[in-house]
Amino acid sequence: MADRYLITSESVGKGHPDKVADQISDAILDAMLEQDKHCRVACETMVTTGLAVVAGEITTAAYVDIPKVVRRTIKEIGYDDPRYGFDGDSCAVVTSIDEQSRDISVGVDRGAVAEQGAGDQGIMFGYATNETAEYMPLPLVLAHRISKRLGDVRESGELSYLGPDNKCQVTVEYEAGRPQRVHTVVCSSQHRPEVSIEQLRKDIERIIIRPSIPAELLPIEPILHINRTGRFVAGGPAADTGLTGRKIIVDTYGGLAHHGGGAFSGKDPSKVDRSAAYAARWVAKNVVAAGLAERCEVQLAYCIGHPDPVSIHCESYGTGKVSNTQITGAIREVFDLRPGGITTALDLLRPIYKKTAAYGHFGRNEPEFTWEKLDRVDALKKAAGLK
Repeated sequence: MADRYLITSESVGKGHPDKVADQISDAILDAMLEQDKHCRVACETMVTTGLAVVAGEITTAAYVDIPKVVRRTIKEIGYDDPRYGFDGDSCAVVTSIDEQSRDISVGVDRGAVAEQGAGDQGIMFGYATNETAEYMPLPLVLAHRISKRLGDVRESGELSYLGPDNKCQVTVEYEAGRPQRVHTVVCSSQHRPEVSIEQLRKDIERIIIRPSIPAELLPIEPILHINRTGRFVAGGPAADTGLTGRKIIVDTYGGLAHHGGGAFSGKDPSKVDRSAAYAARWVAKNVVAAGLAERCEVQLAYCIGHPDPVSIHCESYGTGKVSNTQITGAIREVFDLRPGGITTALDLLRPIYKKTAAYGHFGRNEPEFTWEKLDRVDALKKAAGLK
């Protein structure tokens, strides 16, 4: 009998405190890149009741009004009303910015793009699976879909009583390694005090959850936990402090793959925490699309100041059409995984990052997400000897 098991992934909305912090950090990065594509940015944000604190190391020729960027981003997210306890007009903004350490920059900035060293040591992972059209795990695809729809109907006014803060989980039943059906959905959304919990639960099931999940995957009577504790009026940074980089599993593969520990938001592409994680996803997705494996996880490791990866490893979880060694060899032949090569191939010196800071960095068919392109499929097949 085939193994049956449950897998759960989580997503959070744009107004979740940690995601507010991520979006602020990436909005600042984008503002720097608009003026100076060679800037060095490592920007961290903390948000809490009535306060946003921005700190980090930034070296740039640009001038950016950081408090203005912070306030604009907060209001765009939806915190534009003092009743939330946190809004872009009235919150205090504190900044503490230094230059990037020269001990780091000497290993990164070497003139020629090909010789650019990694901005730090680290381990990065990329993952892809053929179980969805997005080459992403189904539980995470559905969780992001629900979370984004919560934000869309709030912004459109269809459910204007919703607040910016929300989170959800989707549990999927698998059999023999393939998703079969949705088992449980957990969904919590901030709301205005005037709406009843009964009305909110009915609306979220009818307008949010059911349209987000294909009918064939949803049981007749699914297990739904909607605002399980009832009232969720106090939300966002006024209810829970938010920090950049605390939703790394939401940002990546929903727990279905390893994670090296490094966050993405607020970091320019010289930081391999970000650029190499994007490259690893690019590689893994092309491997699966080429038919070399049904699932693929790629691990990349780097040494600070050194251009070439210390190691490249591929794991196909027994689904490979050729050996992991052959796939790894094909990856080495087809992809330039030096930081400079990644930045050039994926066109990463653009102000594209704020959009990545909500609803996941992967599995999105939008022009900014160049690491999702399938441009090395034929080359991988040829390099691996697959007809």
